Amino acid sequence: MPDLLLELRSEEIPARMQRKAAGDLRKMLTDGLVEAGLTYEAAREYWTPRRLSLDIRGLTARSKDINEEIKGPSTKAPEQAVQGFLRKAGLASAAEAHIHADPKKGDFYVAHISRPGRAAEDIIAELVPGIIRSFPWPKSMRWGPASAKPGSLRWVRPLQSILCTFGPETEEPVVVDFEIDGIRSGNVTYGHRFLAPGEITVRRFDDYVSKLEAAKVVLDADRRKEIILADARNLAFANGLDLVEDEGLLEEVSGLVEWPVVLMGEFEEDFLAIPAEVIRLTIRANQKCFVTRPQGDGEDLSNRFILTANIEAKDGGKEIAHGNGKVVRARLSDALYFWTTDQGDLPDLDQLKASAEKFGLDLKKPLDQRMARLDHLNVTFHAKLGTQGERVMRIRNLARAIAPIVGADPDLVERAAVLAKADLTTEVVGEFPELQGAMGHKYALLQGEHPSVAATIEEHYKPQGPSDSVPSDPVSIAVALADKLDMLVGFWAIDEKPTGSKDPYALRRAALGMIRLILDNDVRCSIISLALMHGLNWRSNELPNFLRSMESYIAAFPAGEMDKLLEYRLKAIAAEKQQKEIHGAIFEVMIKVMSDSASLRDFVLDRLEQVLRDRGQRYDLIDAVKLLKGGGIEHEGRIGDAVNDDLAMLVRRVEALGSFLDTEDGKNLLAGTKRAANILAAEEKKKTTIADHVEPALFREAAEKSLFAAVNQAERQAGEAIRNEDFSAAMLALSVLREPVDSFFEQVLVNDEDQAVRANRLALLARIRAATDQVADFSRIAG
Repeated sequence: MPDLLLELRSEEIPARMQRKAAGDLRKMLTDGLVEAGLTYEAAREYWTPRRLSLDIRGLTARSKDINEEIKGPSTKAPEQAVQGFLRKAGLASAAEAHIHADPKKGDFYVAHISRPGRAAEDIIAELVPGIIRSFPWPKSMRWGPASAKPGSLRWVRPLQSILCTFGPETEEPVVVDFEIDGIRSGNVTYGHRFLAPGEITVRRFDDYVSKLEAAKVVLDADRRKEIILADARNLAFANGLDLVEDEGLLEEVSGLVEWPVVLMGEFEEDFLAIPAEVIRLTIRANQKCFVTRPQGDGEDLSNRFILTANIEAKDGGKEIAHGNGKVVRARLSDALYFWTTDQGDLPDLDQLKASAEKFGLDLKKPLDQRMARLDHLNVTFHAKLGTQGERVMRIRNLARAIAPIVGADPDLVERAAVLAKADLTTEVVGEFPELQGAMGHKYALLQGEHPSVAATIEEHYKPQGPSDSVPSDPVSIAVALADKLDMLVGFWAIDEKPTGSKDPYALRRAALGMIRLILDNDVRCSIISLALMHGLNWRSNELPNFLRSMESYIAAFPAGEMDKLLEYRLKAIAAEKQQKEIHGAIFEVMIKVMSDSASLRDFVLDRLEQVLRDRGQRYDLIDAVKLLKGGGIEHEGRIGDAVNDDLAMLVRRVEALGSFLDTEDGKNLLAGTKRAANILAAEEKKKTTIADHVEPALFREAAEKSLFAAVNQAERQAGEAIRNEDFSAAMLALSVLREPVDSFFEQVLVNDEDQAVRANRLALLARIRAATDQVADFSRIAG
């Protein structure tokens, strides 16, 4: 079967766009070919800085003839329906349609469509110009005299030539002929613009690749990456060094060259006084070069760097390396200035005293000065959420409240929270924003901060993705949780929640990070407790004094008992009825905070499902253990449904439940419990009388007595195990129900003719449901 070769050659395509553009080209063309009735065996895209190429193998030479019938509406249907049918069938009028009769439904229209197949060359010649004109470049341009005309061609950079050949391996391929804005397709391409710029005539993909390589162009981007990486490693090793590998930089550099030539440059050793991260970023960002380190020398860097040229110079690359070295030295001089400036005093210290007093800062310390300046300058965090200084104050208060939960020293937590954002005003972070946190860590150590405080400045941003590490130091955990929860509570408060397609403030990432912090460190807390506490403290200026502090209530009201705390708060408001002018406003604030907290809790639980599914847990077990996931706010301001939002405990339950259901006892008990639940649900729907409690005197069968005794035992033992948070023991306690439940359904008729006996037996089934509901909602479990 024939193969198709397509190349679109232009001036340099930005490296960041190349991979996606090649993929877009493959998808657009193959989708178009399939839609036109062609099939193919394989397609692969290639790219260099100056060309996008496609190799499509096994493409059918012609599309099939089409003979089909399209059934339309009744001949008596409204005109609008008939016109819709005609448009769909491609008919000009109803006269072109056939009329078929149906004995039951009457006459209806039918379109008989007959289209002969088309040659693949014709289809390709029609598709490619349209793809080029509609190509989804992030940015594109017009050029030349034609650019003044409406509708002229746009491309990322001026398009220079189009190569398009088609044919089987055993025959001479043909040029698929088409033209777009004066550029006509052909079988000619060009090699490296400096090393071999002449014309190259090609037939099909194999000789296209070999002739390009002979003309100093490596077409395959992955092969260019392999060449660069291997040569860089070897060159570093030959000089007694190790290459500091960087996959992102390697991808970018491979998109800058068609013929990679690896060279080594150097800079003065004095610049090694700058932190390694700053050196690496300076050289990476400005010169797209790799750094090296002495072999086996930890994290310290050497004064040599690796660059990738796109040309074989006559002098072996000495001038290229020297020129790059000059630029690197200039950039490192700037970085050294930033580094030393950040460790000196600020010129406006007199204006920072108020901010220093507010946060308890020592203006003799450089990092404290930067935090004071951050507050003094009123740097905006978000128009509706205040300044960075106000945010730091919120994080400080929340982190101090979280400290006892995670076993952290509250004073260290408060100090770390105050300094967490201080490096945002440093010179280095201003130049390299990606170093926020890391530079604060270094500056904190230089001014003698506690190691946990210094580490927290860097770690409180973590984890920032599924592959990022999770802090384990209690101080870092407290501040990281506070930072993420402040983001979530704040944006919930201003109704900037994520939507299905948009999450501009990365709130899903914040929630997932908070979940990983909690699970990986086994932090025992209620999400809604923390959210309520933070929400109420945040809006304390809108509440009377007795509502302004909630720290003391965290320990008193653990997860699952927030309804008590809310009831207390609402009663406190009611007690202030004499303050009529503020009561209504207070109540509205409380309702808003409570509603936001319930909504946020459900959002976090949804993210938890995602985390647990990624870890291989069954979705139905997660849903069963969460219990009633609703969380609406009733008109009196109470949280509607009880939900287990202690994430660490919830995960333990899921794991224990999964292990139990993998056993025979678990499977059989699940079946029996669901049978009991289904009977109850059916009778409740019919409003059948169910006794308020089980009366042993009404038992007629031994199986009833055995089940009643087993339920009492299981309920008591499971409840005790759950209070001790021993969920495996709770499952074991429930396992004794398996045999009595099976015997009950084998030997006892629930719907006895005696109404009192029937109501008593239904009450016994309700006791089974209540006993198992202590562990999970078995009705939500599949199987």
